[in-house]
Amino acid sequence: MGRPKRITLGGYLYHVLNRANGRLRIFKKDADFAAFEQILAEGVERFDLRICGYCLMSNHWHLLLWPRRDGDLSAFMRWITLTHVQRFHAAHDTVGIGHLYQGRYKSFPTQGTTHYLTVLRYIEANPVRAEIVQDAADWPWSSYAVRQGRPSVFNLTQGPVTLPPDWTQRVHREIDTKSLQALQSSINRSRPLGETEWIVKTARKMGLESTLRKRGRPKKVPDTFS
Repeated sequence: MGRPKRITLGGYLYHVLNRANGRLRIFKKDADFAAFEQILAEGVERFDLRICGYCLMSNHWHLLLWPRRDGDLSAFMRWITLTHVQRFHAAHDTVGIGHLYQGRYKSFPTQGTTHYLTVLRYIEANPVRAEIVQDAADWPWSSYAVRQGRPSVFNLTQGPVTLPPDWTQRVHREIDTKSLQALQSSINRSRPLGETEWIVKTARKMGLESTLRKRGRPKKVPDTFS
């Protein structure tokens, strides 16, 4: 049986991420990071898609995307992934040596409220959380560094929620346990992230009801006699 087709609706925010196959490094030097950013820039122009935030790490990446039309997210990510794989293998002379990514990308819709800020904060704090840098601005391959003045080959889009004045402090402060658990659950299961009513409504519209169910087999109901 083939994999279910994704339903990607315009107007929704999506946290999108993927990892290298075997957690190997897909960005080995500055030129690799810069090449991926160039691909993102070309994709933005080609599909008129908005990028609200991103972070590129050595073996994975995060994107916070805001497509305008139905199907744009899938088309954008299909082109980004294929183009990156082709250019990576050509640049590193590794054509035919195996898969670059561990599988197809993960994505989950995010409510455009404070949950948007939580996801963006999680993305931009990635290098700090990984203890690569103490100041997120010192990791150049992220939207946080761009917001701090690093030149970029594409324009970031202001999301549906204006960043608060204390954004720098928030990025460098640990996310509370409840929010972090909800976010990680969404990452692991591609489950919508937001308020309960919004999650249920969005899951129904996008065919994601299975992501809301508890994992594991249902408990066996004992026989009863009338």
